Parts: sequence; structure tokens; C-alpha cells
Amino acid sequence: MSITRWEPFKDLMTLREAMDRLFEESYVRPGPRYQVDGTMRCALPINAYTTDEEIVITAAIPGVDPDKVEITFENETLTIRGEMQAPLENVEYILQERTHGKFERTLRLNIAVQPDKAEATFDQGVLTLVIPKREELKPRTIKITTSQ
Repeated sequence: MSITRWEPFKDLMTLREAMDRLFEESYVRPGPRYQVDGTMRCALPINAYTTDEEIVITAAIPGVDPDKVEITFENETLTIRGEMQAPLENVEYILQERTHGKFERTLRLNIAVQPDKAEATFDQGVLTLVIPKREELKPRTIKITTSQ
């Protein structure tokens, strides 16, 4: 058995570097991801929130033709698919930050909804999907009566 000297600051720096890398790659620059087959996938950042009546999901997909975005709902799983346009060819980019390639985002909704009554709108590059909740999930007020 050997005794090893513990250096807590060295371990903290390693953890800090790992967290910096995680945030840098995931949130600051959500760049393209390459799949096993070599195709490029880009991240689709979304916002999702609930109200008493519905679930609302928004996704920024600038430059994408809304007719080429596929939204499917199967069981409790919502999937949004599409493709961001490839950059121009035969040009020399000075800066290129916009991602391109196919995107797919899947969300498992653990809330009973009415997908047949869902509405999707597209305005200025923002897709908004509104899915009503089922009636049994909507809050109800019960009035108290007295026996006087």
C-alpha cells in the first residue's frame, strides 16, 4: 500500500477546466455535431413552458422554409425535424457562426395533451407550437356550500 499526497487545488482546477469546456461547447457555441455517417447535425435550441390551458414550445429556425419542417407526435413524444441551409460555396468566409445541416429535437411530454388540436405558427424565423392540455388536467375551482 502506498500513500499518495492529495492536492485539492489541482483537482479543483481539473474540475473547473471540465466545467468550462462543457459550458463552452454546449451553450456558448452550440455548433454542428457530426454523426457516425459523417453528416452534420445542428442543435435546435427551444423554449418550452406550460400554462393552465396548454403547453407552448418555441424554436428559432431562421432561414428555414416552414413547409420543410416536420412536426410529429407519437405516444407522448414530440419530434421537430428540418434542415438549415448549407453555407454558400465558392466564397471565402471571414466569420462563420451560423450552423447548418439537419436538425432533430425530441421531447417527451409527461403531460396529457390533445395533439390533434395542436397549432403551429411561424413568424420571423420563430416556430411556435401550442398544444392544449386534456380537460382532466386543467385546474378546476370547487365551490364550498354550507348546510345552513
